[in-house]
Amino acid sequence: MDNVHVVAVYGGASISDQLRQIRRGVQIVVATPGRMLDIINRGAINFSGVKFVVLDEADEMLNMGFQEDIDNILSTTPEEKKTWLFSATMPSEVRRIAKKYMDNPFELTMGEKNTGNANIEHEYYVVRARDKYAAFKRIVDFNPDIFGIVFCRTKIETQDIAEALIKDGYNADSLHGDLSQQQRDKVMKRYRDRSLQLLIATDVAARGIDVNDVTHVINYSLPDEVENYTHRSGRTARAGKTGVSIAIVNAKELGKIRQIERVIGKKFNKAEIPTGFDVCEKQLFSIVHKIHDVEVNEQQIEQYIPRIMEEFKDLTKEDFIKRFASIEFNRFLDYYKNAPDLNAPVEEARRERGTDDRDRRSFGKSEYTRLFINLGSVDEFNRGDLLGYICNNAKISGRSVGKIDVKGVYSFFEVPHADVDAVTNNFKGVEFKGRPVRIEIAGEGVSSSRGDRRDGGYRGGERRGDGGGYRGGDRREGGYRSGGGERRDGGAPRERSNSSGGGFRDFSGKRREDRPERRRRF
Repeated sequence: MDNVHVVAVYGGASISDQLRQIRRGVQIVVATPGRMLDIINRGAINFSGVKFVVLDEADEMLNMGFQEDIDNILSTTPEEKKTWLFSATMPSEVRRIAKKYMDNPFELTMGEKNTGNANIEHEYYVVRARDKYAAFKRIVDFNPDIFGIVFCRTKIETQDIAEALIKDGYNADSLHGDLSQQQRDKVMKRYRDRSLQLLIATDVAARGIDVNDVTHVINYSLPDEVENYTHRSGRTARAGKTGVSIAIVNAKELGKIRQIERVIGKKFNKAEIPTGFDVCEKQLFSIVHKIHDVEVNEQQIEQYIPRIMEEFKDLTKEDFIKRFASIEFNRFLDYYKNAPDLNAPVEEARRERGTDDRDRRSFGKSEYTRLFINLGSVDEFNRGDLLGYICNNAKISGRSVGKIDVKGVYSFFEVPHADVDAVTNNFKGVEFKGRPVRIEIAGEGVSSSRGDRRDGGYRGGERRGDGGGYRGGDRREGGYRSGGGERRDGGAPRERSNSSGGGFRDFSGKRREDRPERRRRF
């Protein structure tokens, strides 16, 4: 469209440049909440004439603690405007956001709700935990022309994998929340220019990445929230093209693969980790295809042909082809000589899966202990922030921390059995904003957001008994919704106490009187 000017407003970049572009006159502002609020507070922009407000990935912005910023920004816009909300998935959070920020909204769905792109092929590989990195590299080597995004669960894991790949000679780099905006821009420029073959990223850092021709998405670690798989796999197969989404799992994670299949409405293909011979063969013919299809600059190469022919005059055509192809091929032959089979045996997978089922029922026979901490999303913690906070105070490595499950006013995290005493002792006396931080071993009655409690009638947060009322933490008749701590009937938000004496605690930590009838209903 003619005479349409767009300005991108985000932190980490020069605010003076952004202000200069705004003063020239713009029709569209694309912004992150924090920097936009800064510009509004400077009186540098007037939103009184705004006709359209778009909230893209609003659920993720609110999860990251931007709700107050968004409220303040929208308060500067007129009442009469059109509000558009976009989301690749439709979890309950999105519906709550729509109810808050929109008036009688009309829902438009492209394709089937919460399902994946039909052009994406989904594969999973079952390996032992100790073989995951070796298996990952073998998958990459088996796809010589890969241009992919690799998803990890934490910033630390992202950095570690990227550094290991660079050390092993791959064109890779990391993208995570600890990078400055300049570093992020530099990494993304290299990736878009295809100077990088692999981008190693966390879920939050990769939100909004729109790069064409991504061939593979590799889930080095499965996402904590099943819905995030749709966001991850959606980085490939854009603009009608095809792509592959790969998950590298151990036998204990097969149940999560089935759960993802139900969400996206597509079956995963179980694939086998290629053998060393398969990789070498694939690499050889990749070299052959590149030689066959290379574009020759006749004008520039012509002057060197006589010297080249003189150099190769003692070689037959067959010898020349062998030597040329072996330049790169020999490297893979040496690396994959006597390469072991990395696929987890079926018998072992079944045995591990049986063990995992027993672990989930007993909550205590696995190698991890699940701990409770009285900090959550209302304290502006996401998983990455909480991981760093735990590691700094507990004096443990991020690699030893298992699953982190962030709720509204509390969270759960897993540490090895041997580290439990050290974690609880190191947190004694620690305060957060003047409030004592509590660490306790989570009771067997407490299940995770995607947990499977078989003896108490819960599965994925849904209460199946007649006393019911919960689904995904949402209590229908009692007026409670967990996660945000918001009570629908207008009462003050409350947190259930973990102490044996029962009762409730409000945000101030004060104990309220016991209400036995409420405890029974919980």
